[in-house]
Order: sequence, then structure tokens, then C-alpha cells
Amino acid sequence: MDTAWLSEDEEHAWRAFRRLLIALPARFSRDLARDSGLSPADYEVLSTLSEKPNRRWALKDLAAKMEWSRSRLSHHAARMQARGLVDKEPDPQDARGCILHLTDDGFRVLDEAAPHHVVSVRARFLDHLSPDELAVLAKISTRIADLPD
Repeated sequence: MDTAWLSEDEEHAWRAFRRLLIALPARFSRDLARDSGLSPADYEVLSTLSEKPNRRWALKDLAAKMEWSRSRLSHHAARMQARGLVDKEPDPQDARGCILHLTDDGFRVLDEAAPHHVVSVRARFLDHLSPDELAVLAKISTRIADLPD
């Protein structure tokens, strides 16, 4: 196999990006836990369901969005259900699946957490980028995230 080793610039960019992938999620996670008692996965589930019609979405579709297995999300949703944040309903389109529903308590928890999370996102990320940098970042992120597996 012929390996196209990284140039100095490529290696520098890759290592900086890897560090960002570790540092930023860890900091957001600490902020979420401190400010609302939520995990990043909790917040992702709650915020995604809050944007869906009737605050409901098929578990399989949410699992795909989160790049989680159905089983992993099902177990996580069961823990969230025990806390009163979501409910599970049968999926009429998939006998093996379920629909996740954001409860009123879950929406209230999200509503209380969201302002703190936005402050964290701004302070730890957005406020450090110019509008031009944000536009480039959005373009690059979309292009790479949308690459097929």
C-alpha cells in the first residue's frame, strides 16, 4: 500500500482539529452537566424532538441522526423515560420500533437548559470566529459531514 503521508501543514491542521474534537465536546458536556444536569446525548434527544411535529419522531430516525445504533438509543431513551423526559409509543410503520415523544416535563427541562447551553456555545465557540470564518466552517462542516460512509 502506498501511503500518502501528511504534509507538515496537513498534519498541523489534522492535529489541531483532533484536539478540537476532544476539547470542545468535553467542555460543552461539563457545562451542560453543571447548568442543567443533562448529558450531551440528553440535550440532543430533547432538542431534536422539540423541533419535530407534535414533539415526536421515530427512534430509528433519531438514532440515524445521532449515528447511534437503535439499541443504544433505546437504552438511553429508557433512562430518559424513567426521568420523565420522554415517552415511548409504538411505531405504526415499524412493529419492532417505537416513536419517542418529548414530554411536557422534558420540554420544560430543555427550555430551562437551552439559554445556558447557548451561552456556553457562544463563549466557547461562536464568539471566537468572524462571520467569514463561520461561513467557511459551515461550508466545510456540511461538505464533510454529508460524505457517504
